[in-house]
Amino acid sequence: MTARIATSAPLTATQRLGAGLALLFIGLTLTFAVGLSNMAVAHNTAHDTRHAIGFPCH
Repeated sequence: MTARIATSAPLTATQRLGAGLALLFIGLTLTFAVGLSNMAVAHNTAHDTRHAIGFPCH
């Protein structure tokens, strides 16, 4: 049995900046979408998601 070692190419500064900005955009979008929505809707969405993935919440 031989072990495989995963290697990855280093990211350039431009690629890291692009990935960081994309994650920042996604995070801010989610934060504002939940923060500005009706809390009952946000709660029910999170609750239904937990049930859908089989995570007990009761």
